[in-house]
Amino acid sequence: MTLPLRAPQPLTREEFAPFGDVIEAHNDAKHFAINYGQTERYHDLADINVSEHEGRAIVSLFRSTPLPEPVTIKLLERHPHSSQAFMPLGTQPYLVVVAPPGELDESAIRVFLAQPGQGVNYHAGTWHHFSLALNTVSDFLVIDRGDVEGETLNNCDEQPLQQPFIIDLQGITA
Repeated sequence: MTLPLRAPQPLTREEFAPFGDVIEAHNDAKHFAINYGQTERYHDLADINVSEHEGRAIVSLFRSTPLPEPVTIKLLERHPHSSQAFMPLGTQPYLVVVAPPGELDESAIRVFLAQPGQGVNYHAGTWHHFSLALNTVSDFLVIDRGDVEGETLNNCDEQPLQQPFIIDLQGITA
């Protein structure tokens, strides 16, 4: 059986808005000088939401290994009780695969190509694939919800796809 191909599109704030926030030092973002003019602060770039059920924000590093080619997407996950932000720490592009919150609608899955310096913040409930490094092992700074002591809240649902697909990497260079 031949799996369908999906080509990634460039990651932009407008196209990604139904799924979350693009985190980047963009001229349209609110920004201003601090530290006696030595630093430009790009301010309030993502709606971090981790407080449901008294959650707390945690900062982690994720080390992502590229999937073997052809990159085949077989499942998505979501975090129903919090957002999850990823900021790449390296100089490689990476893939972002998302679908809107609610029941998983496979026809609404979108594939984006994120450039170095572009992070993403998935809104609570947004379906997404785990971080998809390209070409090399890549590190990401992640801000998400930490467990509250004694908590049994399930904040990660996985859903296998009825129709897996391959990401068309033709023309993507690192």
